[in-house]
Amino acid sequence: MLEITIPSRGVLNLSHIVLDYNGTLALDGVLVEGVGERLRELAKHLDVHVITADTYGDVAGRLADLPVTLSTLSDHLQDEAKQRYVRTLSARECVTVGNGRNDALMLAEAVLGLGVMQPEGLSRHALDACDVVCPDINSALDLLLKPKRLIATLRN
Repeated sequence: MLEITIPSRGVLNLSHIVLDYNGTLALDGVLVEGVGERLRELAKHLDVHVITADTYGDVAGRLADLPVTLSTLSDHLQDEAKQRYVRTLSARECVTVGNGRNDALMLAEAVLGLGVMQPEGLSRHALDACDVVCPDINSALDLLLKPKRLIATLRN
């Protein structure tokens, strides 16, 4: 568990991180440099979940050596499937990270939603749904590894 106290917001008791793969953890199907090390570190505190449509068909192999639970979606109503996934884990204990339109519902559902703006872009729907926009995935993961950064961003 990761406990972060945000002044004027309260205590976040995070047990899970749910991440999109393509456009978030990966670019063109390839894991962004530095992500693996950060996921290993976060896995000491959180259950790490990757939920994806597996656009390139090789996500299982790319994540095989990482401490993650992988869930592959069908092409039908991915946004709702991602939202349901977060609900089954308890949204109050989840941080979510994504960039696409199909990530918007899970970003809004979780107690903390982090949007990433990388080469694939950040959809307007995801932007409207997230609590914090980060310039890249490593910066987003670092907010959890170095929570004073997150506190400085969210406090009132």
